[in-house]
Amino acid sequence: MKLIVFSSAPVINLKGNLFLYAPYEHEMQIWARHVDEIQFCSPVWNEDKDLLVSELTFFSLKVIALYDFSVRNLKEIFGSVYSVVKNILIIFKAMQQADHIHLRCPGNMGLLACVVQILFPYKPKTAKYAGNWDPKAKQPWSYRLQKWILSNTFLTKNMKVLVYGEWENQSKNIHPFFTASYSENEEKAAVKAMNPNEKIRLLFVGTLVEGKNPLYAIQLLQQLKQANYDVQLDIYGDGLLRPVLQNYIEKNHLKECVFLHGNHNQEVLKKAYQDSHFVILPSKSEGWPKAVAEAMFWGAVPLATAVSCVPYMLDYGNRGVLLVRDLYKDATAISQLIKNPFDFKSKSIAAMNWSGTYTLERFENEIQKLLQG
Repeated sequence: MKLIVFSSAPVINLKGNLFLYAPYEHEMQIWARHVDEIQFCSPVWNEDKDLLVSELTFFSLKVIALYDFSVRNLKEIFGSVYSVVKNILIIFKAMQQADHIHLRCPGNMGLLACVVQILFPYKPKTAKYAGNWDPKAKQPWSYRLQKWILSNTFLTKNMKVLVYGEWENQSKNIHPFFTASYSENEEKAAVKAMNPNEKIRLLFVGTLVEGKNPLYAIQLLQQLKQANYDVQLDIYGDGLLRPVLQNYIEKNHLKECVFLHGNHNQEVLKKAYQDSHFVILPSKSEGWPKAVAEAMFWGAVPLATAVSCVPYMLDYGNRGVLLVRDLYKDATAISQLIKNPFDFKSKSIAAMNWSGTYTLERFENEIQKLLQG
């Protein structure tokens, strides 16, 4: 079977060696194990642009390069006409060659592939929608269009669409799915204990951009600090907001309790999850918040906003705290957990038990079923 992957996520060519965004590469290893050939149809970069990348650990056919373009406003739309037409032709030819078509959405290339796949009703297809599938979410028009095409069984045939979370009134081709990071053979985490008189460790993992709202995590630490808790916040990730965060930390004299670690590999993050009491995700939008699921695997109690499938992951507050983005209210909710070690322990165990069911073995088994039809 020849699998062709259509995605906005770039393949990065560094001196002839191919790289992908690290979590994406780890997932595609699993898909590659169950096909004869795999090929990527996507933009190609010649630099990593500060992405956390991993070199391909499986064989891939030569990349089918697409032209990058943007459609954020009318000027960009008109300026992108040539690239869009060229990309549609490239995608059409690539789909002709494929035995199985796999779309990665949302994204500009995912949108074009959504349209072109309509012309191949008899080819087996899968699409992974890695964004927020919540029908009530406010999203860009291009995201809403992709969701509409994918869930329209008149236009989209012979396709299984993988989405994060369980939503009401969905078409029959929509399938709840998940992402996994750890094996069922991982050594089980020790149950976390809470002592309000000792250091409370908070963790943020993610890109330092506006949508992830890392500044709120720092401000939440400030609230807890003002309530006389001994707290520390470790921030893993990089991005445009790093200078802003550094400036805020210095101006507010937080250098002794807030640490910017930058990007790190999975082993370093695993240790951080194991050492932390809480993981914070004050995000404005999410698909499957991988850092939250990973932290829960190691017993860290999640503090996350109620976006996308997060309420489902946190069992509506039984496995963590749903943030309301009000510093006083959120700090009070965390304080209640700190002062009640039994309640904290209960949520920590519930988080571990839930996340522990989403293993790499189960993930691979589900992918194998998808490819076998």
